[in-house]
Amino acid sequence: MTTRLILDCDTGTDDAVAIMLAATHPDLELVGVTTVNGNVQVEYCTENTLRVLDHVGRSDVPVHEGMDRPIVRTDFPVPRDAALNPNSSIHGRELPLPPATTRKQDVGAVEFLVETYRRTTQEITLVPVGPLSNIAAALAVEPGLVDAVPEVVIMGGGNVKGNATPSAEFNIWADPEAAATVLAAGFRRVTLVPLDATHQALVSQAQCDELRALGTPAGEAAATLIERRITGYDSTQPMATTHSAPVHDALCVAYLLDRDVVDLHHRHVDVETAGRLTVGRTVMDLYFRGHQEPNCHVALGADPDRFFAILRDTFARAV
Repeated sequence: MTTRLILDCDTGTDDAVAIMLAATHPDLELVGVTTVNGNVQVEYCTENTLRVLDHVGRSDVPVHEGMDRPIVRTDFPVPRDAALNPNSSIHGRELPLPPATTRKQDVGAVEFLVETYRRTTQEITLVPVGPLSNIAAALAVEPGLVDAVPEVVIMGGGNVKGNATPSAEFNIWADPEAAATVLAAGFRRVTLVPLDATHQALVSQAQCDELRALGTPAGEAAATLIERRITGYDSTQPMATTHSAPVHDALCVAYLLDRDVVDLHHRHVDVETAGRLTVGRTVMDLYFRGHQEPNCHVALGADPDRFFAILRDTFARAV
């Protein structure tokens, strides 16, 4: 059965792998990609998204540019600031792919999301893997999205890990009010894939060699982009497995193909928006201390072998 989805991205290296996975797997129908300010300014996120889709032969997928700032805050250095986070070097401003030949759509991301879910007669999963600004803005226009979207699969947050601050993961930290809005909105199902899971689904240099050996545009691009991530992680926060790196956003798409690639726990999750030291932290009530109904299926573990098999087998196919 084909799963229809919309990807909402701040396209850097891991977003690019997620886009290629969604655009090339035969069991997924990528309805569109929306972009948001995050890893880089939104205009570069859009250009990077178009480059990826052109490179893998999917220029037919529409790209809609979205929010260029958080929904409330004006004081955060977003996109990533190198002085704040050395991992900004993992992405760079533009991906190392040929410039896009296709153009973004005239309709903006928020309008696209609202109108798509208003008129669709088929279910479309929403997969936001950047800051949640577009999703919160769309909810403000159309609260009925909570009933129209069958599942929201979010890359963001962390229980014991942070990468923007000691407490917060970047996507949630970049627009904490938007994240809090989305988690409290009452969607039919929310699946949260935090750093706790993505740091277990590592891709190694040897596996990059396997991807490059496939000889496909997606395999070669994925190898190049993940190698860039490995170099960045080795220099700033080495992983438990030597010469390897997480590919955060792609794990969300892999989950749509194999639910067993992550280990889910149904828990209540909220976002800190006022803490002096903890703003942007995802507060996960793993032990039911807060006595609130669970609102998220939280991935606290991941299977790296299943994850890489999905990447390898998908990228072996030519579009």
